[in-house]
Amino acid sequence: MRFGFDIDDTLINLREYAFQLYQQKLGREVAIDLFHALDRVEIHELFGMSDKEGSDMWNSVLDELYYTDCPTYPGAVELLQQLDREGHEIFYITARPAKHGENTKIWLKQQGFPVHDDRFYCGMKDAEKVHIIEELQLDYYFDDKPAVVDTLSHGSLKVMVKDQSYNRHVELPRIKQWADLQELIQKEIK
Repeated sequence: MRFGFDIDDTLINLREYAFQLYQQKLGREVAIDLFHALDRVEIHELFGMSDKEGSDMWNSVLDELYYTDCPTYPGAVELLQQLDREGHEIFYITARPAKHGENTKIWLKQQGFPVHDDRFYCGMKDAEKVHIIEELQLDYYFDDKPAVVDTLSHGSLKVMVKDQSYNRHVELPRIKQWADLQELIQKEIK
C-alpha cells in the first residue's frame, strides 16, 4: 500500500514547539490552554503580533524550529518504521520551503523515520500539494491542515486528519494518537 504523510503538526509537534520557543524568545508566558484553543494554524496572535510580525518571527526561527529538538508525536516513528518493514511505500509531502528539503530529510532520518529520497516532496503551496497527492495514487493520506484534507476527501483515497484545535470542524476520520491508528491500519491491510 502507499501511505502519504504531511510532516509538521502531523508527525511532529511543530506548533507547540514553536509556541514554547516564542515564549522563551519573547520573554512572555502565555497559558497553554490558550494555545490549545486556537482556531487557526498561526500562533502569533497569542503574543500580540500582527500577521506581518508573526510571519517575520516565524521565518526568523525556522532553522531552530526545524532542526533542533522538536518532538515527534508518540508512536509516529514506530508506526512508519513498521509500515516500512512490511514493505509499504511511505511518502512525505510537506509545504516546508524547498530550501529546507535536504536538511528536513536528514533530520527525519536522525529521528528514525524511514525516508527514501524519491518519496519526499517539499516546497509547494496547498494546491500543488493536493495535485502531488492525487498523482501519487496513495491509498492513505494524513495531514492536519483543513485546506488540504477538505480538498482530498473524495474518491478512493482514505484521508485522515491529525487532530488539532484548528481542524476540529473537519468531518473526517481523526487521529489523536498514532498508536491507536496502528491497530486500525493493520486490520485493514491484512
